[in-house]
Amino acid sequence: MKYKFSFIFTFFILLISAQKIYWSEGRKLTWEDFKSKTNLLKGADVVAFTNCGWEHSAKTTTDPKAPVEMKILTVFNPKKSWKDVSRINDYVLLHEQKHFDIAEMFARKLRKETSEKVKTSTDYKKYFNNLYKNILTEYKNFQRKYDAETNHGNNKEKQDFYNNLIAEELKKLNNYRYIEVS
Repeated sequence: MKYKFSFIFTFFILLISAQKIYWSEGRKLTWEDFKSKTNLLKGADVVAFTNCGWEHSAKTTTDPKAPVEMKILTVFNPKKSWKDVSRINDYVLLHEQKHFDIAEMFARKLRKETSEKVKTSTDYKKYFNNLYKNILTEYKNFQRKYDAETNHGNNKEKQDFYNNLIAEELKKLNNYRYIEVS
């Protein structure tokens, strides 16, 4: 009976973690990751849709001077990410990967800002929401600009420009990548 519970618990944990993909330098998206059956954007010219963003948590205390522990992760949601199987290719997948990379780029900007301005529980309560809102606005604007200027990846010259820009920004912000501490 002990083994059965352990197996079920392990299976449940694997099932939960399989619902999201966390950004990692060595883990690129594949078309198998896009599991939604519904085109959430509803446009006939939409080939794929990447649902990604951030998860964050903080451990604060009632001691206003106590250090705050924060975790900011970039996530991809397979169940809300869609593809038109009749029109997908590696080039479109690269465009979608860049949406996920942009989410990580702005997560690093948020980690940088919080590491500089949020040291204590008081700082967290005072500054975090505004920092988050500002970075989120920049992130959404950048995602829209990326799609507009690349024409959703159809402008290959602009797509190459953004591929390089995103890679450079991730490299510049490398000190703010998430590293799991165990």
